[in-house]
Amino acid sequence: MNNICQLCDRKVDKLTKHHLLPREEGGNEEHISYICSDCHRQIHALYTNKELAIRLDSIYKLKDDEKINKYLKFIKKQPPSKVATIKKSRNVRKS
Repeated sequence: MNNICQLCDRKVDKLTKHHLLPREEGGNEEHISYICSDCHRQIHALYTNKELAIRLDSIYKLKDDEKINKYLKFIKKQPPSKVATIKKSRNVRKS
């Protein structure tokens, strides 16, 4: 593996496994992508698992989504050594 994030296309030291179809929604090892930890944290800060399962179950769909697209424009300009600050979306915050 070449350690290129499938979402932001940055070369990083370590990739994480993202379940495109969340496990709690029936996903398994067939539904994964390899992304950097910054992108992984941002995805789960912006979307619920239900939303990911229903409409964002591929890297292409994620890249096309307006909310993550704004983040991708930012993170692509950042060095992989910088840890990005992540803000949770209101609809994902726990009460």
